[in-house]
Amino acid sequence: QRVEVGGGSVQAGGSLSLSCVVSGDTGSRGCMGWFRRASGQARAGVGVIDRDGGTRYTDAVKGRFTVSKDDAKNILHLQMNNLKPEDTATYYCAANVVCRPADGVWYADALTTWGQGTLVTVSS
Repeated sequence: QRVEVGGGSVQAGGSLSLSCVVSGDTGSRGCMGWFRRASGQARAGVGVIDRDGGTRYTDAVKGRFTVSKDDAKNILHLQMNNLKPEDTATYYCAANVVCRPADGVWYADALTTWGQGTLVTVSS
């Protein structure tokens, strides 16, 4: 089970923090992360963290978003700073993401498991 908390509304330039409690079978890949779906668009990757704590981000959020995790509490975090209206979306935490440190590629597939999503709205 993955349960996200922390969504809401903020003005452009503001910050929000999302958390996801990850319980149950998280798969064998050891990579978790955040994806988002804006209205009328496909779900897209935001950032991931692998079993060693290495992180990767989509270019649109680099320098503004930070993915972290607390292994002892099984919690995944997403700190979002300097938010922009184009960050408005439903955000999903994901476990068992495909992560390839060798070439920096990461993506979700049929074995990836998802939270229910939490809405983030950024107004201009």
